[in-house]
Amino acid sequence: MSMHLHHPSLSLAGKKRGKIKFRNAEEAQRARELDASWKEMQKKWALDADEKRRQRALAAEPLSYKLSIPSGRDTRHIPSRNTGGNATLAAPKVYTGTKVKGIATMHKSNAVPVFSDEEAVEISRMRRG
Repeated sequence: MSMHLHHPSLSLAGKKRGKIKFRNAEEAQRARELDASWKEMQKKWALDADEKRRQRALAAEPLSYKLSIPSGRDTRHIPSRNTGGNATLAAPKVYTGTKVKGIATMHKSNAVPVFSDEEAVEISRMRRG
């Protein structure tokens, strides 16, 4: 499918904000001043936060990994159990009963067991009906 056919609310790119309109020039001027002071504050605190984060990372002790065996699991060798037999392939399982006469397809790939001739006729009628 083409993306141009979808509604804009389904887009993952987000919405583009339009130009902000103010009631009068005083509000616009105040908004510009607030925005400038906010950017100054962000610059000041961003440097302080970066430096603080850097100092904390340098002061932390480096990670060290100690691989050891947990207590209770220090067995050096586990002897194998020799029972004297071989692992051979089991015989395939085959139905040998007399109850099920066959398997029918009821709808699409829905396989159902058939127990009598009457059921087989009913299933064939349902499938064509």
